[in-house]
Amino acid sequence: MNPRTATGKTRAATTTGDSHMANKVDATRETSTTSEASTTSETGTTGETSATNEASATGEASATGEGAAMSSSNLPLIIGHRGASAAAPENTLAAFDRALRDGADGIEFDVRLARDGVPVVIHDATLRRTAGIDVPIASLSSTDLAAIDVGSWFNRRHPDRADAAYARETVPTLARVFETIAPRCRVLYVELKCEAGEITTLVERVVAEIRAHKLERRVVIESFTLAIVEAKRIAPDVRTSAALQRRPTRPLLLARTLFKHARDYHADELALSRSLVSRRTVEAARARGLQTVVWTVDHPSWYGRARALGLHAIMTNDPARMCAARDAFQ
Repeated sequence: MNPRTATGKTRAATTTGDSHMANKVDATRETSTTSEASTTSETGTTGETSATNEASATGEASATGEGAAMSSSNLPLIIGHRGASAAAPENTLAAFDRALRDGADGIEFDVRLARDGVPVVIHDATLRRTAGIDVPIASLSSTDLAAIDVGSWFNRRHPDRADAAYARETVPTLARVFETIAPRCRVLYVELKCEAGEITTLVERVVAEIRAHKLERRVVIESFTLAIVEAKRIAPDVRTSAALQRRPTRPLLLARTLFKHARDYHADELALSRSLVSRRTVEAARARGLQTVVWTVDHPSWYGRARALGLHAIMTNDPARMCAARDAFQ
């Protein structure tokens, strides 16, 4: 999942209902590769004291009906972040297929609008990183994007994981993902990527695809921005997730701020970067009817921690590794 636009893969966070700030943050968070998350040390994160000490702060957020996206047991779901992006080129059908073959319960991916108004699955606002072409996604039609190689970069960057078939991977439409991948998923997290003026159009197009494929109970719409407010207005029956992370400009992100953010955004879930996850924060979120998801973690020790904390789901670039940890518990 992760939030970078043209300069990095780490998720950027909005802390209030300020749409201008939210969209500004969203526009600066989409460049680095998924491999960065897996190289970061993830074993000792405990959640910061400011979030822990404020976990009982006020601020309510109501949750809607549970649906099939909810966990049927106390075991956290394992979600492939942009698919199995440690093993295959991110946000491609190959990555999604690999995640599910590796045992993931579902996938997370990014959606933005092509020039013809069709929702397409790609993280960055341009093709520079994944296709070597510095062209905005919004300037190309979905047909154009379906002919552009967005897999070869992975082979060059990760020769030990290269596969000649990846060179045939192109930018899929949301409809194609729903048609070919969704039947095998327990849940799909759809992260919205858009500028302020595109929010309503993107939400309407995404919701139309969700309804056309009858996925209302298996899709969670996620965003760092006010887009999820619009999603809840247009489709109150579809679950939403407010994504947050600690920002350099405000490292002490208090738990009360998290809950106010969720309340203002009418979210059903909190998707927290690992530094924001602590027992008291998770318990306080649960008391407010919010499920908690952690992103993006690859170290297998996170499975045991997530299970002990009662997290709803784990987003990981490496589902195979996380599923092996799950299997060890069982």
